[in-house]
Amino acid sequence: MHDTDLLCFIDGLYGYAMAITRNRADAEDLVQETYVRAIRGKESLRAGSNVKSWLFTILRNIHLNQLRKQRTSPRVLEIDADENTANIVVETSEDPLARYVRKTERERLTEAIEQLPPEFREIVVLREFEDLSYLEIAAILDCPVGTVMSRLARARSRLRTLLSDQGTGRVDERKQ
Repeated sequence: MHDTDLLCFIDGLYGYAMAITRNRADAEDLVQETYVRAIRGKESLRAGSNVKSWLFTILRNIHLNQLRKQRTSPRVLEIDADENTANIVVETSEDPLARYVRKTERERLTEAIEQLPPEFREIVVLREFEDLSYLEIAAILDCPVGTVMSRLARARSRLRTLLSDQGTGRVDERKQ
């Protein structure tokens, strides 16, 4: 396997890292560290292994290790962080109204996903955005397939509630 074979997963890894860190700089660092470790360990990967699942597992394990470290070390506040910047590519032939509607829907979905608890948020990202199978997600999260299925069902239910709640955008506790 060549190093360039690993690069086709960078967007998916970054999306997953953003979902679990909620911070652009942390997500970028997490993806970078994932690739550093993957390149070092690619020789130990067996032929026929699922490279995508392997990379997502590395990323998640790095994140969990970082969380463990953070619990025992003092927190540092980053003042210059700019989470609102994004690279936006605009297709010139697209209808402005359609672009606006799609952008608004994407923002509503992103806000709803961010309101989910972390265990639901990462399941949604891995299944719906990365299109991983239940079995692959179970391997990444180190839990039974049934747990993946039930968490995904509960996450989807919460998302439906969040997206249908036009007033506050928050889940009404009576609806749960």
